[in-house]
Amino acid sequence: MILAAGVGERMRPLTEHTPKPLLEAGGRPLIAWHIEALAALGLRELVINVSHLAGQIMDWCGDGSRWGVRISYSLEPEPLETAGGIHRALPLLGDAPFLVLNGDVWTAFPLQRLLAQRNLAPGSAHLVLVDNPPQHPEGDFCMTAGGSLSARPAGTRGLTYAGIGVYTAGFFADMAPGKLPLRPLLDAAIAAGRVSGEHFGGPWTDVGTPQRLRELDVLLSSSP
Repeated sequence: MILAAGVGERMRPLTEHTPKPLLEAGGRPLIAWHIEALAALGLRELVINVSHLAGQIMDWCGDGSRWGVRISYSLEPEPLETAGGIHRALPLLGDAPFLVLNGDVWTAFPLQRLLAQRNLAPGSAHLVLVDNPPQHPEGDFCMTAGGSLSARPAGTRGLTYAGIGVYTAGFFADMAPGKLPLRPLLDAAIAAGRVSGEHFGGPWTDVGTPQRLRELDVLLSSSP
């Protein structure tokens, strides 16, 4: 699942007429990088949630056939935030563990590493964590050498959730439909020992501002 429903408030005025996933870096829309990577991985069934300027995303991505995938859309009348959007899309995602990517990140993370999480226990999740970017210096969670996650105590530094994870449908079983961020569910599941993680120290960008989009565009345009 690619999360693409947000308004992109911090990207204004760019997102007033163009949805954030269709903003370009390195000569292609941000969402295209994800779709191409997922197709290369051999995944054929993709779900994209849409809300803000939804028609533009649906028109540009189409049914996915040009990438050799099939895209289904979960339409939200208003953005439901991350957990709310995933919960709404569960009927499209099936019963097996599924990969979730934030539509506003770019990364060189090798997604094939996540294929090892196909047999996650019901109600659990597995997250990719990255080094803390300048705009988020303290991070989100702490991780042991064995990959167990824990809450980050105040005044300490952890690692940052990359917006890349594998989830089970049961992870969202106890929430009611509607608007809800992901963090409360993650905090509760981590406290219950139901979330594992892995660290990626390579290229990753949260494309949250026009400046970071320009920097990513320069990076990708100058790369072979």
